[in-house]
Amino acid sequence: MYRLYYSPGAASLLPHLLLLETGAPHELVLVDIPSGANRDPDYLKLNPNGLVPTLIVDGRPVAETAALLLLLCERHADAGLAPAPGSTGRAAFLQGVLFLANTLQPAFRLWFYPSDAGAVDEAILKASLRQRIEGCFAQLAAQLDDGRPYLLGEQLSALDFYATMLMRWSRNMPKPATEWPALKALADRIRARPSWRRLYEIEGLTEWA
Repeated sequence: MYRLYYSPGAASLLPHLLLLETGAPHELVLVDIPSGANRDPDYLKLNPNGLVPTLIVDGRPVAETAALLLLLCERHADAGLAPAPGSTGRAAFLQGVLFLANTLQPAFRLWFYPSDAGAVDEAILKASLRQRIEGCFAQLAAQLDDGRPYLLGEQLSALDFYATMLMRWSRNMPKPATEWPALKALADRIRARPSWRRLYEIEGLTEWA
């Protein structure tokens, strides 16, 4: 039994989706970020950075969105959400996960919390971040230009869920990810899945359904 500490629509959305996709037994613990629950001393013992997600695995806390993606894919390999180690598609999968984790997700962090960048001109920062985020989406769209349904080809993977979560975060930006037809098509495929609909019910989400 896993225990996922989550906040609706935050980065915890990805491991929550993967738990639903794999059918792994789990329980949820809401971290009410607006009330400061992520800074509660008890939570900081689990996640010293005060972020979500945190997943309790075999009694121990594990953090970092991409790490949880890789861990859940490894522990539930029968779900087929990642190419097997040593297989042809493994390198592209790992490259894709780290691209999202190291390039796109951090840009969103600063977009939503520009004060994290320190004493900088917010307008200049946001213009730069918008360029970076849109550049990342353009790269993802280019992967789909050959007509493939998913980022790795014909086979759905956890990479598609990760990308869709980040696309959702762009919904109120000047140019959301769905402005790229290929990305909208990918998002529509993920949003049509039972796991996505179930997550929306559980987390009480309504926008970008």
